[in-house]
Amino acid sequence: MTIWKREFSLASLNKTSENTLIKHLGITYSAFDEDSLSATMPVDHRTHQPLGMLHGGASVVLAETLGSLAANLCVEHDKYCVGLDINANHIRAIREGIVTGRASALHLGATTQVWQIEIKDERQRLICTSRLTMAVINNKKK
Repeated sequence: MTIWKREFSLASLNKTSENTLIKHLGITYSAFDEDSLSATMPVDHRTHQPLGMLHGGASVVLAETLGSLAANLCVEHDKYCVGLDINANHIRAIREGIVTGRASALHLGATTQVWQIEIKDERQRLICTSRLTMAVINNKKK
């Protein structure tokens, strides 16, 4: 059974990235299944820190991008989600290539959600693991 409450396609998700930090960093939504959402990000001049490695902040952007969008796809149209807390553990350095993040729900509650995001390199080695807590908010009636 799927966790998604909204209809979407990879094309529609990627269209939402136009004119955002997501597009600037080259993040592309790449896959989804019944309970996870994935995206890729290049490790290049846009995502490097001064020592030539993937910037930890870029990893956090990928994690929050995935978890936040996934959270909002899991609520009805009369609700939306915003971030409360994110943490990240940077496990391995990477200097080039593509990383893939995969967001999976740990908790989908009425008022909060918790998402686990794992970022791996092309050899499936863990680069970063992150946990994102989201608040579920009711849209205010006009």
